[in-house]
Amino acid sequence: MTDDRSDAVPDRSDASRLRGASASLVAAAVRDRDPLPGTRGFAGLLADPPAAVDEPDGTPDGGPVLVRDVLGRQPLFVEADAADPTRPASWSFDRNDLRSPEPVPAGSIVSASGSDRRWPLPTPAPSEPEPARTAVDDAIGTALADFAAETDDPSTGRLAVAFSGGVDSALVASAVPDAPCYVAGFEGCHDVAAAREAAAGMDLDLRVVALSHDDLRRAIPAVAAATGRRNPMDLNIAVPLYLTAEAAAADGVDRVAVGQGADELFGGYSKVVDPAADDRVDADTVRGARTETVRTLPAQLERDVSALRAAGVEPVAPLLDDRVVDAALRLPGELLATADERKVALRRAAAGRVPESASTADKKAVQYGTYVSREIDRLARQNGFKRRMEDHVGRYVDALLEEHAG
Repeated sequence: MTDDRSDAVPDRSDASRLRGASASLVAAAVRDRDPLPGTRGFAGLLADPPAAVDEPDGTPDGGPVLVRDVLGRQPLFVEADAADPTRPASWSFDRNDLRSPEPVPAGSIVSASGSDRRWPLPTPAPSEPEPARTAVDDAIGTALADFAAETDDPSTGRLAVAFSGGVDSALVASAVPDAPCYVAGFEGCHDVAAAREAAAGMDLDLRVVALSHDDLRRAIPAVAAATGRRNPMDLNIAVPLYLTAEAAAADGVDRVAVGQGADELFGGYSKVVDPAADDRVDADTVRGARTETVRTLPAQLERDVSALRAAGVEPVAPLLDDRVVDAALRLPGELLATADERKVALRRAAAGRVPESASTADKKAVQYGTYVSREIDRLARQNGFKRRMEDHVGRYVDALLEEHAG
């Protein structure tokens, strides 16, 4: 198989070949090896890279390069066997445009003759607690203000917020109080109840997307196709995102703001609290464990962004702004997670911006807070895939996808 294709060649106009930042800003980041140049992520083709871009063997290539930011906030794919990945038919933002899609590694550039790890994840030393806390508060305030200002531009399209009632989505919603908020879930689930309480306290327009088993059966094949993932964990996470965004798109929404990245950056996982005693992480410090979770973001965002786009919306993640990332990476462990509290600095920044019920709320993972994981398990058992069977949910998913393909 070669990378020559005569059909379905994606549009490669200036407006479509680079997402998330201007060519001049990305070129400067490439030249300076700046991992956090002031964006919410970028990816695509840089047609005129700076002369300082050298190939791994030290020979300047002189041609266009593909780029993807350090956290992989914009998915980007190439044909696995492409002789020249920068050719129009050999790369895409959508994996389904390619025969054998392979993600471009986060923080790298790819040229006709190879790839180069251009931007490693920064690992700055921790700042003192008070300056670190102030820096986070300032970064979040600035990022949210810039995000809110975008809504004044009609060309950006109609905005909504994916809203679970937790501190992450509440912070995002606080910046755009006139935007409708959407929460999906099964009857009685945690996320719908928390969203209703927080929305009432913030006077937000909340729209509840009541889920059914038919929704799951319809969404699982769509999400699997969009993401290339068919394992239950990825589907349990991406399916409620897809269904939330689908409902918003049906109402004429073009962009959906999400709170993605906050748990990873600010110490939201239980495994970060006491990493030395937790075999889910290799690190033995809170900051080290947090860094491990941040390194999972590229794969997670590839899944989530692809699912949201497949539902018909463009995701916006204000808490993944470079300024917020930089400030979060400088936090000392005591402002990340303690035995009594997680996302300490983020919750301090949220105080005064959102109701106390939201700033102090315990976060449930979306697959559990929406009951989607529970109900996919129920569907598996109803279709004869009992829990005593190895990987019973995975086997149900495989059967459902085969049925859909047929």
